[in-house]
Order: sequence, then structure tokens, then C-alpha cells
Amino acid sequence: MLAAGLAAVVCAFLFNERDLLRVAAFAVMLPLLAAVLTARANLGLSASRHINPHRVPVGVRSEVLLEITSSGRLPTGELELDETVPYVLGNQPQLRLNKLGVHRNTVLRYPLEPNTRGVHRVGPLIARVTDPFGLAEYDREIADYSKLIVVPRITPFYGLPHGSGQTTGQDGTARMRAGQGEHDVVVRQYRNGDDMRKVHWRSTARRDELMVRVEERPWQGGCTVLLDSRAGAHRGSGPGASLEWAVSFAASACVHLHRHGQHVRLLTQDGRLLSGRQDSADQDPEMILDALAALQPSHRRDLVFGADPAHGQAMIAVLGATDEVTAEELVRFRSRNGLNMAVLLDVTAWSPGGTPTTQQTAGILTRAGWAVVIAGPNSGMTQLWTVLCRASALTGAGNGDWR
Repeated sequence: MLAAGLAAVVCAFLFNERDLLRVAAFAVMLPLLAAVLTARANLGLSASRHINPHRVPVGVRSEVLLEITSSGRLPTGELELDETVPYVLGNQPQLRLNKLGVHRNTVLRYPLEPNTRGVHRVGPLIARVTDPFGLAEYDREIADYSKLIVVPRITPFYGLPHGSGQTTGQDGTARMRAGQGEHDVVVRQYRNGDDMRKVHWRSTARRDELMVRVEERPWQGGCTVLLDSRAGAHRGSGPGASLEWAVSFAASACVHLHRHGQHVRLLTQDGRLLSGRQDSADQDPEMILDALAALQPSHRRDLVFGADPAHGQAMIAVLGATDEVTAEELVRFRSRNGLNMAVLLDVTAWSPGGTPTTQQTAGILTRAGWAVVIAGPNSGMTQLWTVLCRASALTGAGNGDWR
């Protein structure tokens, strides 16, 4: 319009046409007037966003409700809304309002279908305001961003590792310290999973119920789940990456153990505590899942431990590509009498390349008394957990390969 108006002005002077000059003036002034009125129009637009639910597992649908309100003195014409949605949450919504009256509100809905865990930002909501002729356009932010927490998918597990106990007490998951016991025998009632070799038959006969010896002070109860989140130890990208498989398995194990009364601590490869406390205080599973939702790959290259990362508790290590040196480092700080389990990811099955060391690492761990299973991208987590629990009941058992 401006270009046409200016061209008409030039032609009006060249041909001395006053009527053409009037048309040219109108063509020049109309877009300028539209821009001023659109910029100063008091539409009073506001919006509120509600995500229901705001916390979902991977693959579970959520819904966004946008309530648009106009408190201005002028009705709005066609209104185009632009909502910023990450591509991992589904398609970009196309939002449009044909008309919004004065002091009226309307509700818009669109779905979110997350396929990747994380703490995702939805928004801000931008309203594109135009004049009736479509000559001027302004973008106005009418709602800030909101958060959608996408937690790992949980797979149901069944059964508990050998010797993990069935109670919520601190000594229900206890393992005895290595070494010679005291001369004065201390006994307690037998719990499911206790070693039958520790049955004190004299006390059993006297009390008419199975009693086991407590030779020394037990380890502090609980279980530590060690998650290897090194970027260099995993292969693949997106929802099908080996890291996402490891996160989902660790989350499922933590939730399962917590439901059975275990005190769970979640650690990364550098000893950083994601959830739980050093004193094994009880934790809500939602805290564990939220911590895993926000977990990012680490750029640390090696697993280096200066002490036992589990502090004497039972430990389940979910490891990516792990060489023999790292396996020996891990074994060095763990007692053979403790409950040690490992899930080794065969990352070459996710993406070929490199030198596979999974079998050698598994051999080092099993010779040290660990229960070990090897996982691939098509491994069933429920079946793998069952194999791991069975392997924990065997002393010096060979590793299970469940692909």
C-alpha cells in the first residue's frame, strides 16, 4: 500500500491529476493509520494456561487448557495465537479465534504427547493482533511459560533379590559385616531370604521358631541404585537411546523396591546423590522420578570411586559401556558378602562400533560374587529383573544373558 501510494503521488504530479493525488494520499495514510490504531488499541487480552496432568510418564497424553479473556473496550476480530511447544511434545498447535467479545472469555484445548523424558517448557503464548484490513500486525505475549514434567516409563517388576528382606526395618535388608563374630551369640527371628547356614538351632529348638545368628552389627539397611549416565558410555539418540533404557530400568527398580519397604538411594557415576539421603531416610518415589526426569548425560569419561559408593548397602549398578579396569575398580570397594548386582548394557546392540567389552566386564564381576545380567535394546525389563533376582541367590553364579 505504501509503495503503491508513493507511486501514485509521483504519477499525479507527472500527469497533473488531482483525483489521483487524493487516491495516493489515502493509500499512504491508510497503513500508517492502521499501524497506529493497532499499536494503541486497548484489547486487554490475557490468558491462563493449565496443563492436566502436569506430570506424566513417557508416552502418556496430557492436555493443555488455554483460557483467553478480553477486558478491553473494543471487541477483537480474528485473533491468531502462537503457542511455543517443543517438538518432543507433539505437533505445534494451530490456534485461532474468529471473534472475542468485550469482557468475554473462551477456552481452547490441545493435546501434548510426550515421547521423551525431561522438564519441558510450554509457552509463552503469543497473540498476533491485526487490524481489520490486515495491514498492521503486532505480537503480544499474553501468558508466560508453564512446565510439563515427563518422568521415565515404569515397568512392573516382581520379586526381590535374595537376602533383601521383606520388612521396612533397618535390618530387613541388612548384610552382616565380614569378620569373626562375637562369642556371645545374638539371635533374631528368621526372615525370608536369610541364609539357612546362619540358623541357630539351639535357640530355634527352645523358642519353637526359626532363629538366625547376628554375629556383628548389620549394615545400615537399604539399597543403592547406581546409574551410569556418561554420554560416552551410551549409544543412540532420542527415546530409543541406551541411556533412556538405563534410566527407565533404574526408575522401575527404585519404585519397585520402595513399594516393598526398602530405603532407596539413587546415585550417578560420579557419586552425586540424585535422591535419598546418606542416612537412608525414606523417600517418596515421585522425588526419584522427578530427579530422573531432569537427568542430563554427563561428560565424565571414567568411573572412578575412592570408596564404596553404596556405603555398605546392597547395590544395583546399571552400567553402560564399562571396561575391565572400571569393573575392577568397582569390585575393589565392594565386599563379596554384600548384595551386589549389575545390569550391563551391550551398547553395541544399540549402535554398532567400537570394541565390545561387555563379556569381559561381566566375567570380572561374576568372579567377584556379583549377580550380572546383560541387556540389549529388545530386553524385557520384567524378565531381566527376574533373572537378576535368581542370579543373586547363587554364590559365584555365572552371568545371565537376556537380550
